[in-house]
Amino acid sequence: MSIMHEDLVINTGPVIALIAGQGDLSSLRLLYRNVIVPREVAEEILSRGSSRLGAKEFIDDDWIQKISESIQTVPYLANTLDKGEASVIQTALNEKIKTVCIDEAVGRRIARLNGLKIIGSLGIMILAKKKGADIDIETAIQRMRRHGIWIVRELEQKAIELSS
Repeated sequence: MSIMHEDLVINTGPVIALIAGQGDLSSLRLLYRNVIVPREVAEEILSRGSSRLGAKEFIDDDWIQKISESIQTVPYLANTLDKGEASVIQTALNEKIKTVCIDEAVGRRIARLNGLKIIGSLGIMILAKKKGADIDIETAIQRMRRHGIWIVRELEQKAIELSS
């Protein structure tokens, strides 16, 4: 199967979740032409220095496009969401990118209201597995939980079901 010939803007939570679950961000490379990380998201990932879960892997990944300039978000986004989510949605809208990767419910809702398609970290892993990546969803979820990433049981069951 070929890669999805589209771009993706990704938020902090999914970057951390993918690294916690898989150890790296390789599934993004399998699925997307370009993956864009707004400056505000990079700052959140690196906010606690290189000791934060995922910081080293994020820094070492030179394939992902890390935007160096801050983005001016419209007041509605800036007042509704945290800086990372607002910058992800604003970047997607500015660059006419159709899909964003956000795990948080409010961010997903606002992205949908802005006409964007949404995928989450588990959705990325499921798609990557279907494209041939060696990912065990149950193991990835266990690793995510060990790192404090919260996943409701219903979502876990659905992810396991969809990945088999």
